[in-house]
Amino acid sequence: MESLVIPALILVVVVLAVGLAARSLGRRKGGRGDAPQQPSPGAAELARTASAKLSEEEHRRIYALIAQGQAMAAIKLYYEVTGDGLRASRDAVGALAAHPQPYRGPEAAEQPEDDDDEPQRFPYRYRAIASKGDVTREVSSNMLNDEIYGRIRTLARNGDTEAAAAALTRHSDISMKQAREFIELLDD
Repeated sequence: MESLVIPALILVVVVLAVGLAARSLGRRKGGRGDAPQQPSPGAAELARTASAKLSEEEHRRIYALIAQGQAMAAIKLYYEVTGDGLRASRDAVGALAAHPQPYRGPEAAEQPEDDDDEPQRFPYRYRAIASKGDVTREVSSNMLNDEIYGRIRTLARNGDTEAAAAALTRHSDISMKQAREFIELLDD
């Protein structure tokens, strides 16, 4: 009987160690995946700052890498071009991916941004989708971005559907009739 006590104690210690390890590992994994990560409020500002550090060619190359899903290559390129730290480069590329920025040359940074009378072309394609019931409409344009689309939605929600449709046609290649159909789907 005495010969079985030592192996039994070893077995109990091993079982307790495995149980504690599994428990701590479960806590560590559970803390990460509970809530989806939201971009921080300063991410848009970080994207503007990061974009301002790039030349037109560098800006185009980084967005091409982001579009191809090559985040590591984009981070490496940003790191090499700007000389920022690795963590700062990772954060900047993440912000650029979450908040796409048009290229603004050095002279554009000095000029105040005018209203959306003259649409500018962005180096990426923006898709806006509206649906109600079985009806779905999509507008895809490189003259739209989050800010402009937000203004169009605000106009539509405030009841100024004609101004919203006019702004949408000004920033895309659709007709006024198609813009009105799209705007009708936005008024919730």
